[in-house]
Amino acid sequence: MFFTSFLILFAVLSVSFCDDGHEMEEFLKREYSLSKPYQSIGVSGSSHWELMGDAVVTTDHVRLTSDQQSKQGAVWSRMPCHLNDWELQVHFKIHGQGKKNLNGDGLAVWYTKERMQNGPVFGNRDFFTGLGVFVDTYPNEEKLLEAQKKRYTPRTERIFPYVLAMVANGTISYDHDRDGRPTELGGCNAMVRNRKHDTFIFIRYVRRRLTVMIDIDGQHEWRDCLDIPGVRLPQGFYFGASAITGDLSDNHDLISMKLYQLTVLRSKQEEEQEEEILIPSVDNTDFYRPYTDVESVGSVGIFFTVLFSMLGLFLLVVVGLVVYSHWNENRRKRFY
Repeated sequence: MFFTSFLILFAVLSVSFCDDGHEMEEFLKREYSLSKPYQSIGVSGSSHWELMGDAVVTTDHVRLTSDQQSKQGAVWSRMPCHLNDWELQVHFKIHGQGKKNLNGDGLAVWYTKERMQNGPVFGNRDFFTGLGVFVDTYPNEEKLLEAQKKRYTPRTERIFPYVLAMVANGTISYDHDRDGRPTELGGCNAMVRNRKHDTFIFIRYVRRRLTVMIDIDGQHEWRDCLDIPGVRLPQGFYFGASAITGDLSDNHDLISMKLYQLTVLRSKQEEEQEEEILIPSVDNTDFYRPYTDVESVGSVGIFFTVLFSMLGLFLLVVVGLVVYSHWNENRRKRFY
């Protein structure tokens, strides 16, 4: 009996595991977490969380948007987070009357410098500073190219809904028409709409490594979505969640956001080399590749090739005429 009680106590007080060979412990940080009962949310000064836009609180969830057109809402932490390493578990639900590809637009989880600002990026501002993890439920790029009647071969096949991550420094725009492809760090397909069981997103930031996993199948198993090293996120940013609808709509419900502080064992040398991060960035800048349409690039290339060829031919003709005129003049001089 004593031994069993000891095991239970040990499991409750300390959850330890290994990541890249380093032992970690996790501790729930209630001041940065949102869960039932949602007491006094949005009431000034009496809660750690604040509502914005069309978001409303019920007994079961925070509804960021209802299944109606042109809605946007958000919930933001009032307290900046000053943790080196952390893990965020997000319990959410997206559901509505719309059929496949006739619903939208999606939900986002944020860790950003800015807070409480409406905008086009899933209900938040564009040119944000920090991290955004998006659950995109509508394929804007596919519909855009169909409308333009362009042939298109995607770099990677996407099935929507699609989860992706983006890190921005305040000067990078989210390309809504291209579903964020130009600045996507990575992503995965995630069939999260109208599920009868719980759906979760898991975001971990440890030792400048960003990991996103999902649990959407009701099996209580995390599935890898993306794993990116060299991600630099400053301390002192705010956690939040937002959603938006347009001509198409869905209910976007946030059930909980639970933040865990991760205590990572570091050597003295690692601690000495640790530098303060001021601007969000990713070491591998290839992630920020400009998006180009293959067909348009080919057309532009052909245009300039023909143009320069014609200019070259014209220049060659001019030089030839000058040389011929000079040779003909010298030839006439020899006859006098």
